[in-house]
Amino acid sequence: MIVGVLELDLFISDALSLKDKRAVVKSIIGRTQARFNVSIAEVDRQDAHQVATLGIACVSESAVQANRVLNKVRDFVERDPRAVVTRCELELI
Repeated sequence: MIVGVLELDLFISDALSLKDKRAVVKSIIGRTQARFNVSIAEVDRQDAHQVATLGIACVSESAVQANRVLNKVRDFVERDPRAVVTRCELELI
């Protein structure tokens, strides 16, 4: 069993308040979960209104599959025009 962990830092330039930021983050989380069946949550910087850190995890039978899924998740989040990925860290355990 392999556990893949992806951490993404996001910059949300149009967020003028925490409410604006949370709307974008909640949307990204919901769409990502529905499409990829991964665990995802905002894991840091909840009180900053233009930045967020998302933690994404998946369990797989192989490192190749976990890496493939998390790279697709990263690409999916990067294509969202509301947020810019400023840091990406992937780890396989």
